Amino acid sequence: MDATERAPRAFLIERFGEFLALEQGSSPRTLEAYGSDVRRLAEWAALHSIGAPEGLTSRQLRDFLYHLSDLGLAPASIARSLSALRTYWRFLLAEGVSRADPTEKLEAPKRGRTLPEVLTVDEVGRILGAITLDEPLVLRDRAMLELAYGCGLRVSEWIGVGVQDLALDEGVVRIFGKGGRERLVPVGRTAIGALAMYLRELRPRLEHGAGAGRLFLNARGRPLSRMGAWLLLRKYVEASGVTKHVTPHTLRHSFATHLLEGGADLRAVQEMLGHADISTTQIYTHVDREYLRSVHRQFHPRG
Repeated sequence: MDATERAPRAFLIERFGEFLALEQGSSPRTLEAYGSDVRRLAEWAALHSIGAPEGLTSRQLRDFLYHLSDLGLAPASIARSLSALRTYWRFLLAEGVSRADPTEKLEAPKRGRTLPEVLTVDEVGRILGAITLDEPLVLRDRAMLELAYGCGLRVSEWIGVGVQDLALDEGVVRIFGKGGRERLVPVGRTAIGALAMYLRELRPRLEHGAGAGRLFLNARGRPLSRMGAWLLLRKYVEASGVTKHVTPHTLRHSFATHLLEGGADLRAVQEMLGHADISTTQIYTHVDREYLRSVHRQFHPRG
């Protein structure tokens, strides 16, 4: 069962929605957003064998917020999730479900513009190589991670790709990024081969009418969730023996860095990543300079 489908009933998500609507007078947009935030918390808690909200501590909620950051959520989205959690615990206290509020001193993760962790080309190869024929959905998993790394996509973008967004004959995929901005991203030969195999051999067997046109489906034939994608990546990272902390965003960072190391133009990388401002892309030039320094130290006689 997909993690998104097993939010524990003990988290009272429907009653929380009623509380927001009737007692808080929240807008439909807030109802949807806060409900999604608490459902995501319930899924995360279930993965950590925590079956009810009263079992969560401040430390665990802080770990959850860092998990959201690892998933690639923007700081504004994480701040909204924190607001949702505070409102949720007011509800739990009013209902007598919880006796304490672990969100009182909780703060969103403070992360500056630090250099992102980057995989080497060899490490990426090891992770992709860990997807063996023993895996029941090997064709999907290989196509998904080849596309994610090969195109530098955000996790929300790669799980959101529709079958109709692929133009394999032309070697591009249409991506809808932040703010609904549309861009065309080149797809490499390896990813094209993996995607063609998945589309031909496996996806038709997964599609039972509930796929909503999405490219990547779970074993039940429904669109793969953000959490599902993250768990799959984590499984293959562990199987590969790569010891770095790898998240979906790590693949995106690695994509950009490897392009720049190979001599790609910064503007071209900006276009492929879908950055509205080139200053956002420029962080990768710092990563590239670190790489150049390491090469200099290794190979220059006076390095």
